[in-house]
Amino acid sequence: MKDIIILIPTYNPDEDIMLSFLSELKKSFKRILIVDDGSNSSHKGFFNRISSKEITIIHHKSNKGKGRAIKTGFEYVINNYNNYIGVITADCDGQHTVSDIKKCAYRLKKFPNDLIVGCRDFSKDDVPKRSSFGNRLTRLIFKIFIGISITDTQSGLRGFGTKLIKTFLNTEGERYEFETNMLIDCKSYNIDIQEVPIQTVYLNKNEGSHFNPIKDSLKIYKLFLKYIVSATSSFVLDILFFSIFLRFLENFRYDILIATILARILSSTYNFILNYKFVFNKGDKSSVVKYIALVIIQMFVSGYLVTFIVHNSLINETITKIIVDTIIFIVNFIIQREWVFNIKKKK
Repeated sequence: MKDIIILIPTYNPDEDIMLSFLSELKKSFKRILIVDDGSNSSHKGFFNRISSKEITIIHHKSNKGKGRAIKTGFEYVINNYNNYIGVITADCDGQHTVSDIKKCAYRLKKFPNDLIVGCRDFSKDDVPKRSSFGNRLTRLIFKIFIGISITDTQSGLRGFGTKLIKTFLNTEGERYEFETNMLIDCKSYNIDIQEVPIQTVYLNKNEGSHFNPIKDSLKIYKLFLKYIVSATSSFVLDILFFSIFLRFLENFRYDILIATILARILSSTYNFILNYKFVFNKGDKSSVVKYIALVIIQMFVSGYLVTFIVHNSLINETITKIIVDTIIFIVNFIIQREWVFNIKKKK
C-alpha cells in the first residue's frame, strides 16, 4: 500500500524482532517511517542497515518519550509526504502483526475521519498480569470519568486520517500519556473511535516493552485524579457548611432546606471555579448559566430528599445528607461532563 504510511516509534529495540517485523512489513507497505527516540549508540549500526528506499529513519538525540516520537513522525509526514490517506502507528516489539496492521489500514481507508484502534482481547490466560490489570483499570476509569467505552485503551496500533494527524498534534503529552490524551480528545473533538479486533501477542512475556506499569500509569492516571480532588473537596466543604448552618438554624422550621441552600451556594462557587480552571479546563458563558441551573435543581432535590428521609426514619441528618449527596455527586459529574462543560473543540 502506497497511500498508507506506517509510523514506528522505537527506543532500544530488540533488533532480531524488529528486523523480522520490518522484513514482513515491507511486503505490504512501501512507506515506513521509524522514529528512533534516542536509542543508545549500540543500535547505530542496526539503524544504518535497515535504512532503505521503503524505510525512512528519524533520530532523536535523546529519549523524549513515545508521545513526542509520534508527534515528530506526524510532523515529518505532513512536511514530506504527498498523496496519502493516513498514518498507522505500530509498536516495534512484535506485538502487532502485519495482518492486523493491514486490517487497520483497510478500516482507515473506509473511515478516514475516525480514530482507528486495534483492540486486543485481555481475557486470555496468556496475557501478562500487569498488562491485563492495567488495561482493565484504565478502561473502567475511561468509562466512568470520560464517558468513553473502549476495549483497549493502551493499544499502540492506531490509524489516523490526514485531518486527525493535524488535530492530535495539539494533544498534550510527551510520553505514554499522549496516547491516553488522544482518546480523551476524541470526546472533545467529537471524533468517533473504530475498534478493530487484533491478535493478542506478547513475546517473552512482554519484556521488550518500555512501559513502566507504576511510573507511566501515574502519569496517565493523574489526568483523572483532578476530577476526584475537585469533587471530593467540594463535597467535604458542602457537608462542613451544612453541619455549621444546621447548628445555627436548628429552631427554624425549614432548617435542613435553608442549611442545604447556603452550604451549596458556597461549595458550588468553589466547585465551579475548580472545574472551569482545573478539571475540565474549558467552557464558555453558557457554562455558568448551565452550572447555576444544575446547582439549583440538585440543591432542592438534595434538600427535599434529606428532609423526607429524616422525617420518615431515624437516620441522622448529616448521615442522610452524605448518602443522598453521594448519589447526586455521581449524577452531577456526568451532567457536568456531558452538558455544562461539554464545549466541543474545532478540529
